[in-house]
Amino acid sequence: MERTRRGRTGQRNGGILLLSGKDVKLFDATKIPVLGRALDAYALRHKVIATNLANITTPGYQSRKVAFEEQLSGALGATALPGVTTHQHHMPIGRDPVVTVQPTVQQPDASANLQNDPMASGLNNVDLDNEMAELAKNQIRFKFSSRLLSETFRGLQKSIRGTQ
Repeated sequence: MERTRRGRTGQRNGGILLLSGKDVKLFDATKIPVLGRALDAYALRHKVIATNLANITTPGYQSRKVAFEEQLSGALGATALPGVTTHQHHMPIGRDPVVTVQPTVQQPDASANLQNDPMASGLNNVDLDNEMAELAKNQIRFKFSSRLLSETFRGLQKSIRGTQ
């Protein structure tokens, strides 16, 4: 164990001193966690859409959707003041942190009637045109988010190096 200039203790791993005690969450206040969660959600949505398309001829299959944007806007747009916890056993107050938002796969309502949908294939409720449009939108969102995340890291790299 070594002691830093500020009195914190840590263990050296190669040339890096790993601090013990409270975790240092350097990027939690940036857009990096939000973009990371968005990429996770878009990857999950891609899998769900691919599953829907693969089951387009399966009798009785119910298409699934991924819910993420609603939860994210709730975490980002809440007007509640964020509370600060000074002890690990304190109850959190205010809105949920963005890093806790998880994409979820929504199952359709079991009571949904396929005969009332004019776009239904007769086998299930998967609409090929709608799924392909959602896939295209999802690809655009994924590409945009990955580019934005890449630019964020490029900006951090430039600031560390001191170049413009």
